[in-house]
Amino acid sequence: MKTRALLLGAAASVALAAAANAATYNGWYVGLEGGANWIEDADWIFDVGAPATTSFDTGWAALGTVGYQWRSWRLELELGYRANELDTFQFPPGPSFAANGEFNEYTAMLNVLYDFGLTERLGLFVGAGAGGDFIEYEDNNSGHGVVIHDDDWVFAWQAIAGLNYHLTGRTDLFVAYRYFNADDPFFSTVAAGGHSDSYDEIVKHTATIGLRYHFGAPMAEPVVEAPPPPPPPEPAATTPREYIVFFGHNKSNLTAEAIDVIRQAAAAAKEYGSATVRVVGHADRSGSAGYNQKLSMRRGTAVADALVSEGIARGAITVSGKGESEPMVPTDDGVREPQNRRVHISL
Repeated sequence: MKTRALLLGAAASVALAAAANAATYNGWYVGLEGGANWIEDADWIFDVGAPATTSFDTGWAALGTVGYQWRSWRLELELGYRANELDTFQFPPGPSFAANGEFNEYTAMLNVLYDFGLTERLGLFVGAGAGGDFIEYEDNNSGHGVVIHDDDWVFAWQAIAGLNYHLTGRTDLFVAYRYFNADDPFFSTVAAGGHSDSYDEIVKHTATIGLRYHFGAPMAEPVVEAPPPPPPPEPAATTPREYIVFFGHNKSNLTAEAIDVIRQAAAAAKEYGSATVRVVGHADRSGSAGYNQKLSMRRGTAVADALVSEGIARGAITVSGKGESEPMVPTDDGVREPQNRRVHISL
């Protein structure tokens, strides 16, 4: 019970502490995944009191999910099947001997998960779930004299972690790990010379790869409108002009509003015969300093390319990136600030 509480608490703490939000969907989704399943050596009692240990061969797992996502949070129903074979039995302190049997499980779990972003396409998710584990058990070992073909339905819980990769606007490729715990199953036979196997909790580790399809359309990044250009100065031919283009979080693509500002800057450069156009990119402090430096350069290059398409000579444009070093609005590290995601165009 203590292990269970610690794992669930850790998963919840990581999810609630996550600041980088990669949620891009609202609506229903379905998922399908498959992979390998390992069962830890399990303690059990043979009949009325002979303690023993069972080990299991590596098996396989297949799982399907149906869920609903709202921004970063997901609530889903998971149905799964796991198949493993018995490997050995051991009655301490004696040697182990080969076991002959199967340990197959059908699971139904209700999961709560939280997604947050690492890059524009890559994201991490964590979560936890609870439900039931229906176990079909076959112990065909001839040493028992009587075989057991029985099943049991027990309470189960799990902790989940994984990585998402956005393939398209609606499809994610993901890998997942589950720490799965099933409570104390009991199996017996009513045949002559009846026999029983009573297990302590069953601990499983499941690693899968899968696809998730979202029926809801991706959520657009909130658009930050560019402020109106400053009024023309009195000595228009000699006084510099400055325009500011704003960007979405972790974005370097130009919105319709940004293109409109760039066209105004290009028109002003042509009208007043600006010999040089200085383009300087900036980023907020929500990522690492190195990543933000590169992001600010990508933003500056995108604006410079748009100015060239508006008729400004490439040789008249200088491009630089300041990363997160010169914020318009000072913030703590890791904080998103729309006004700091910008490019300045100086004529």
